Amino acid sequence: MSSAVVWQAAAHLLAYPDERFWHRLPLIKEAAEPHFGTFLSRVSDLGPGELAAHYVETFDLHRRCCLYLTYYTDGDTRRRGRSLAALKQRYRAAGWELMDDELPDFLPVMLEFAALDPAGAELLREHRPGLELLLTALTDHDSPYAYVIGAVCAVLPPITAAERLQATRLAQAGPPAETVGGYL
Repeated sequence: MSSAVVWQAAAHLLAYPDERFWHRLPLIKEAAEPHFGTFLSRVSDLGPGELAAHYVETFDLHRRCCLYLTYYTDGDTRRRGRSLAALKQRYRAAGWELMDDELPDFLPVMLEFAALDPAGAELLREHRPGLELLLTALTDHDSPYAYVIGAVCAVLPPITAAERLQATRLAQAGPPAETVGGYL
């Protein structure tokens, strides 16, 4: 199975589990079940209401479970704004425009881009330390979403020692912060 199929399926599975999420599940099961079988089994046991509550609790209330990948390296700083602008430029250079309400570092957006454009795979590799940190946090919370991130990482090249070290440093330090009026 191609990495593009895994990334496209993961993009859908990491979106908020609304009605569209549940309607897409049969297609995802057909196209990518070997990679997401455990996730699909666990979410079918939860059902729509429980999964929606779990999604909000996991991704909105836990800093370490952030789906916005530049948050891991840039925090809520001005540097993150520059990173977001640079991502938008990379998408535009590839002929890809975001919807008005999408941030370019939202993992489902990055996964869709990777599924459709070879430049997206490089983008995911650049954010591998953040993906590893997210995977660890989701695993620690026993979230079914850990299986989705695990599948994404499994189709990337193996993590390097430098990426693992960067993920460890990010985990220890947390995202950067700045004071109002401070300089970077």
